[in-house]
Parts: sequence; structure tokens; C-alpha cells
Amino acid sequence: MDGIEFLEKAREINSDVPIIVISGHGNIETAVEAVKKGAFDYISKPPDLNRMLITLRNALDKQTLVTETKVLKKKASRVQEMVGNSAAIKKIKDTIEKVAPTDARVLITGENGVGKELVARWIHEKSNRSTGPMVEVNCAAIPGELIESELFGHEKGSFTSAIKQRIGKFEQANGGTLFLDEIGDMSLGAQAKVLRALQEGKITRVGADKDINVDVRVVAATNKDLLKEVEEKNFRLDLYHRLGVIIVHVPSLNERRDDVPDLVEFYLDRIAAEYGQPKKMIDKDAMELLSNYNWTGNIRELRNVVERLIILSGKTITKEDVNTYVLPK
Repeated sequence: MDGIEFLEKAREINSDVPIIVISGHGNIETAVEAVKKGAFDYISKPPDLNRMLITLRNALDKQTLVTETKVLKKKASRVQEMVGNSAAIKKIKDTIEKVAPTDARVLITGENGVGKELVARWIHEKSNRSTGPMVEVNCAAIPGELIESELFGHEKGSFTSAIKQRIGKFEQANGGTLFLDEIGDMSLGAQAKVLRALQEGKITRVGADKDINVDVRVVAATNKDLLKEVEEKNFRLDLYHRLGVIIVHVPSLNERRDDVPDLVEFYLDRIAAEYGQPKKMIDKDAMELLSNYNWTGNIRELRNVVERLIILSGKTITKEDVNTYVLPK
């Protein structure tokens, strides 16, 4: 085949690889045809070495940008699948399918690291609001005196450090989903305002008199027993009932050990892809040890363990590797 035919065939196999055509028989028509068919550039023989180097550099720069763009798009748009086939996971998936298309508020409970945020993301992804924003707020990470400003926004000059107007998370999530993570750590004052927002669909910025209408679906999550927090006067009972129209409990990894092999294989694939390395195998004895391990950090800990084994083990992860790098001494 000639160069143009090769170009067409190569583009069919992988359209992302930049191809530079160099020919001693070329003319303007050939150059135009080559570029139309996907060539990055066309150079006539004998090539000018300076132009050749510049073309190669530009082609490599473009390739890097294309790769980075694809990675960023995947990170931005991809919602990690819910891995596992245990009865508990099947029940959660079934609940999401039923609840997501509605506007019902959802309260997700479970220990740290079990995947409560993932459940919230899937509720948003499968909802009628999926084209709108999903805004996350970690209530435990924001000081009590700033949580109201974070959620509802503030006007310029409403307090000492309010040097300009700020749009709060409720307004940012308008038309979409607001995910309130670790809501059990929210101050009672902020709870009262969240309750009003849920009841009336209105918020007021700190330092303002005007109400602002908001159309937001609230999904909340907590690792605390909120009814116990209610008894101890740390959480409002009326807010609990407002948030918990649907309650989804995500079990700990120790409660669904049947899912451990699937999760290990999933992270072996995913981390190898992130590192740009071939996937490592794991032998049966090593997998059995991991299945019976006490996962106090749940899925977050499991991912870290798999990454550690990928880095420190040989081509195949063995029982000895698990004993050496995972099990407590």
C-alpha cells in the first residue's frame, strides 16, 4: 500500500496516534489529501531538519494534551460502579433504582469508608436532576461558625471577613442535588436553617433580609446514630424526619465479605490502569487471607491495601506478600 492507504488503515486502528507523512513525490493536492485523511502534518523530501523537529515536538505535545483531556473527562464524568453481588449491595442498587427518579430526600448511614458518597452519586446520576450540579459539603470539615455562610452564602460586610458577597452551596446546587456529608456534625443553629430550607424551599444569606427560592434535592450521610444524637440533644428530631424520607444503610465490609474478591479484582484493574502497568495476578491463598481480614477502614482501607500490594509485590501477589505487607505484626 502507499502512504495515504497506510494513513487510512492506521487511523482506523487508533485515531489518537499523530501521523506525519513524508514524501518525495508530493504536491499540494497530496498534502491536502493527507491532512484531510487525518495526518498531523505533511513534509516534502528532503525534509528540513528544523521543521522536522518542530513538527515532532508539536505532534507529541498534541498527543499529551489529547491523553490528559481524556483522563480528565473520565475523572469528571465517571461514577465508579458499585462493586459486589452480596444481598446487601443488591438491595442498595434496587433501592437506588426506585428512589433516584423521585425527589425524595435520602439519608445514607454507615461507617467511615463504606461508600456513602458513592451511593449519593448514583442517586444523583440516575435522577431527573442528573444534568444539574451535584454539590458536596463535608459538614465535619467546616468550623461551626462558618457552616451557615458555606451553606447559605453571605452578603458583603455581614461579618468581619466578609469582604465580598458569597453564593452558598444551596444556591450552587439549584436544579440539582446537595450532598450533606457527615450531617451529624452540623451545629444546631445551622440545623434549624437547613430545616427551614427543606420546609419552605427558601434560604436567606447571612446578613441579608431577602429570601431566595431554591430547588434542591438534599441527600445526607452520617456515620453517627442520629436517633442517639437526638436523645443527647445534639440533633433535631424534626430535621431527622425531614432528611430520612428514605434511609439507606451501607454495611461495613466485614458484613459483606463475599464482595471482597470482586473489590480486590476491581482495584487490581483500576490501579494498574492508573499506573500504566499490566494487571498483577493474585493467588487463591492471598485472596482468602484478604477475605478474612478485619477491614476496620472498610473499602477505603481495602483500596490502600491493594495499592500497597501492587507496589511491593512481584508479578503475582502471594500469601507471603499479604502476611508481610498487610497483616499486623
